[in-house]
Amino acid sequence: MEGCRRSMLFMPGNNPGMLQSAGVFSADSIIFDLEDGVSLQEKDSARLLLRNALQTFDYGGTEVVVRVNNLTGSPYGLADVEVIAPAGVAAIMLPKATEKEIILLDKMLAEIETKTERTTGSTKIFPLIETAYGLMHLKRIISSSIRIAGVLLGAEDLTADLGIKRTRDGEEIFMARCQVAIACRAAGIDAIDTPFADVQDQEGLIKDTQKAKALGLTGKAAINPRQIGLIHEVFAPSPEEVLYAREVITAMQEAEKEGKGVFSLHNKMIDAPIISRAQAVLAKARQYGWKEGENHA
Repeated sequence: MEGCRRSMLFMPGNNPGMLQSAGVFSADSIIFDLEDGVSLQEKDSARLLLRNALQTFDYGGTEVVVRVNNLTGSPYGLADVEVIAPAGVAAIMLPKATEKEIILLDKMLAEIETKTERTTGSTKIFPLIETAYGLMHLKRIISSSIRIAGVLLGAEDLTADLGIKRTRDGEEIFMARCQVAIACRAAGIDAIDTPFADVQDQEGLIKDTQKAKALGLTGKAAINPRQIGLIHEVFAPSPEEVLYAREVITAMQEAEKEGKGVFSLHNKMIDAPIISRAQAVLAKARQYGWKEGENHA
């Protein structure tokens, strides 16, 4: 769905079957992984396999993102970009992102777009924030290129970098989630939450996604196709939210007709922030497929 990243599904870049079928899982974005999901012995072959897949298969309306290896900290990252970017991807995801690497990647993409006669700036960048440095310099990182479409929080590497334990309830990443959500909101880009690692724990996934949504994150990464549906359900406005938003907008319209600047709904005064929130809920509901006139009560 264009302009909608509720879910971003990680898939290994070295599995021919998954490369072919990735578009059928209903994720808003696919992240083909050339980094952690591929062993050192398979880095070069996976890169070529993925390039051929991108040139062969049609993934429909699913956004295609590729996580490359680190550009300066790995011997594979530069080659990943040089081979993959000309094959036609929506975005490159950069692990352990720094300002220096974002600027380098931006320059590489501009040169590739010129050589391949693609629109300048059409290939986006997704920094993966998964280090203490990345969090501390988050504002500078996301200001390093106009190509940046969003940020993905990588909690596994972040907690390892901080020397702390990764837990099911995720209290240890509360501050990191807040930082990413606020910085991305201020920049007008997407804030994607870290994957939930236990693919068998559906209750845990729902609670973890609800926490991310409540803190202002706009989507969540997934590591298994079975997680997609639950993530979408959480990030879509609930029927109750849609109903209340419609009531607010209807009451506002009636007040405007009567020349009232202030009005109440259910014995509560409605002010500009509540109206703005209601408009945002309805806009998101329409983005997720809701049509005016449908009964969501």
